[in-house]
Amino acid sequence: MAKTSMVNRDLRRRKLVQKHASKREALKKIISSPTASYEEKMEAAAKLQKLPRDSSPSRIRNRCELSGRPRGVYRKFGLGRNKLREATMRGDVPGLRKASW
Repeated sequence: MAKTSMVNRDLRRRKLVQKHASKREALKKIISSPTASYEEKMEAAAKLQKLPRDSSPSRIRNRCELSGRPRGVYRKFGLGRNKLREATMRGDVPGLRKASW
């Protein structure tokens, strides 16, 4: 089980990303626009830097939904490898079973 403080930190980051998503998108569009002037681009870049660091989507960590484990997480299932294996053995994941040949 991961530290609850780390899981809570990640949840807080996810909320910030959602809160500032539209603002970040608008500023990035101005920065990458070929028609915007240099001053407008610099102003947009400064505003983007003033936003909280944790509002960047790249700071979100994929974690297991059950255990909070940060590594070995399968995106398709949202579970860590250990919990995915346990769920598969119980038959909780439809269409997934242990390989045997």
